[in-house]
Amino acid sequence: MVNKFISAVAVGATAASTAIAATPGALTSPDRHISVQLNESPGKPLTYTVSRDGQPVLLASDLGLQLQGADLAGALTIASSSKVSVVTDRYQMATGKKRDITYKANEQTYSVQTAQKQKMDIIFRVSNDGVAFRYIVAEPSLPRKTLIQERTSFALPASAKAWLQPIAVAQTGWGRTNPSYEEHYQMDIPVGTVSPSPAGWVFPALFKAGDNWLAISEAGMDGSFQASRLAPDSKGGKYSIGNPMKEEVFPDRGLMADVEGTLTSPWRLMALGPLSTVVNSTLGTDLAAPAIAFDKQLVKPGHASWSWALLKDDATVYDVQKKFIDYAADMKWDYTLIDADWDRKIGYDKVKELADYAATKNVGILVWYNSSGPWNSTEYSPKGKLLTHEQRMAEFKRLRQMGIKGVKIDFFNGDAQSMIAYYVDMLNDAAAAGLLVNFHGATLPRGWTRTWPNLMTMEAVRGMEFTTFEQTDEDKMPTHAAMLPFARNLFDPMDFTPMVFGDIPKIKRTSTNGFELATSVLYVSGIQHFAEVPEGMATVPAYVKRFLQELPRAWDDSRLVEGFPGKYAVIARRAGDTWYIAGINATEADETLSLDLSFAGGKQGTIIADGEGERSFSQRDIAGGKKAAVTIKPHGGFVITIKQ
Repeated sequence: MVNKFISAVAVGATAASTAIAATPGALTSPDRHISVQLNESPGKPLTYTVSRDGQPVLLASDLGLQLQGADLAGALTIASSSKVSVVTDRYQMATGKKRDITYKANEQTYSVQTAQKQKMDIIFRVSNDGVAFRYIVAEPSLPRKTLIQERTSFALPASAKAWLQPIAVAQTGWGRTNPSYEEHYQMDIPVGTVSPSPAGWVFPALFKAGDNWLAISEAGMDGSFQASRLAPDSKGGKYSIGNPMKEEVFPDRGLMADVEGTLTSPWRLMALGPLSTVVNSTLGTDLAAPAIAFDKQLVKPGHASWSWALLKDDATVYDVQKKFIDYAADMKWDYTLIDADWDRKIGYDKVKELADYAATKNVGILVWYNSSGPWNSTEYSPKGKLLTHEQRMAEFKRLRQMGIKGVKIDFFNGDAQSMIAYYVDMLNDAAAAGLLVNFHGATLPRGWTRTWPNLMTMEAVRGMEFTTFEQTDEDKMPTHAAMLPFARNLFDPMDFTPMVFGDIPKIKRTSTNGFELATSVLYVSGIQHFAEVPEGMATVPAYVKRFLQELPRAWDDSRLVEGFPGKYAVIARRAGDTWYIAGINATEADETLSLDLSFAGGKQGTIIADGEGERSFSQRDIAGGKKAAVTIKPHGGFVITIKQ
């Protein structure tokens, strides 16, 4: 279904590109604030520039693909350009920061060619919140399209700053499980800073150029193309598309895109404008393919209890998991996740007993799987049961017969085309079996939650579990946590597994309880797996427990209220007629904010914040009106609820 969608887009774009042969002018957004200009120079690569309100955002940046048998990235000329058309799309998301989404953009297709008359189409779209483009190669002289290198670049002004996460070198780290998008961010660094990893920088990549913020990512991944990143070297602030490392393949399969017929790249997307525009943007799903058929009754976002975060491997036993089912039921949560080695420590038959028991309490069971074959040395099981379509369908059928609601699948091998295809095949097979999916040790979702409604969340983050391993990670956690709403969690759900109110074994916590509570709203995940255990939850006031029992499973709307990457973040999310406003402060000093809450109707609300003690809470009414004064303690946080 996804391939058919992409083919339809490709055919439509190719047909449109022959409508008018003319030198193109600037393509602007519907509100005319954003402008994109293509430029050609004899004997040189084709370039594009991006500006907003006349201020440069991207300087002359390269376009093109280098294929085996065709250099569609060298000297190119624009053969023709289509008329500008308006693209409008309306869709719903079961998970994410908004439910009902409308996307509107001005689109133009440019047909470009080499001196040998080999052709390629480039489709540009400009919306009020950003720019996107993709390549389509249907050149008949190349029946097979084998990608050697994409030459797209993003040239930032020299004065711009960057907030970037390096990607780990493949086949390194624990059990050779890298890369997993699980590094700390380099924040507020000069553009052109070389990545500390030779593998490059991950998407989304965040920049500030003058008054404008820019988030670069990709979407529209159907398994035919590798996942991309930014290359490690960006001399002069010119960032280019980087490739997966050769080790990131599914064994004996491909690294780069290699197709018979038409080659269609993912969308290269750039959300840009004020920080609020970037954070509120939905471009990451706007450009993804529409949803496959999946039973809406089975699409059930929710909250989950989970023993492994604090109790680790020894807790994956029958009695402890039964206790966590009772815990989920008491909290009115939807799921309990049973983690690695359940097949050996509990067994299929006894897990079915747990699923039956959970069903009597209206709790669903999720179970963990190891995705890997020989590409790493992990031993956690079940392992080796999902490598082929036949294996997956047999295993998924067994799980459904056991009453299991979904799977957490871990330890992927990177971003090669063959590994992306592996993800897509898993999503399709899980959908056919009626199972929800959570990927861990994984790549960035890149809009997949729109295309596959059964995909609830993905890790692709240095999540809470790392703070349980090393004190240095816990010490960095507040700043890291305040970075995530502006990059990793910008477009896609993120399984950070937040929230601890009690102790972390052998670790001194650096955050307050108000900070921890705020992450339950601040982070978007189709299934939010809470790290706290029953003993820690028993220490909080009744009003905090009630807040978490009643916390919505999905959001109708979201918006940035205040924030700065890595320092503090205040985000509002609406479910029905109630707004939930959550804020955290990652700095070492009090942060006093005057929050504009007029969007919530100016009514009185309730704030839960930090109390006087180190791990205490306070609750009070907060006055209605346009402005609300809130002071957040160092490494502290709050949540406000306002019913309209």
